[in-house]
Amino acid sequence: MLKFTNKEDKIMTNGLEFDPGFAPYIMAFQGTVDYLYNDINKFKNFSQKKTKFRQYYKKFLELFYNNLGFYAGCLMWAAYIKEQEKQPILNNYCLGQEYNEDENTGETDFMITFAELFPKDVKYFMGETYEFEPYVKNLLDMYREFLIINKGFINTKENTDIELPKNMNTKDAKNFKEYIDASIKTGDLKKLTEHFV
Repeated sequence: MLKFTNKEDKIMTNGLEFDPGFAPYIMAFQGTVDYLYNDINKFKNFSQKKTKFRQYYKKFLELFYNNLGFYAGCLMWAAYIKEQEKQPILNNYCLGQEYNEDENTGETDFMITFAELFPKDVKYFMGETYEFEPYVKNLLDMYREFLIINKGFINTKENTDIELPKNMNTKDAKNFKEYIDASIKTGDLKKLTEHFV
């Protein structure tokens, strides 16, 4: 059984954390992307829009892959804790909430749409070709399925309550915590996507 220490009061708690430490590294992808596109679209002159898009090009990809890494990490963490003996899930902020599928999958649906439209914007604003690798769509679809089959984790009290997507490869799940810990330590969540390539 894993034990986590609350450093402030030194109380030992038995169970598995809902979030292994991703929270400080994630941003609201949709809100940030909307903000950047609004900034681009405030210009009437196409040349200025092109320049602004070029400025934000790397930021768009950085945000996208960071969020995708978070999705990969969530799937990996779920696979890892599902392999542990039956234990309570600690600090599940979704527990007991009302389920709304549109809200549950909204950010992921936005990511899927972004992955479809961004290459067109790169062509339009930069005159260049950009393609996401095939694993990106597969990972997004898998994470969306994960959210739906778990109903937003509103009933997830124990690790055995978690359902994994049917196409997820879990053969290395016992090592997933090690990979997650390394990514959290460096803040490079994108690295976690390598397990889905």
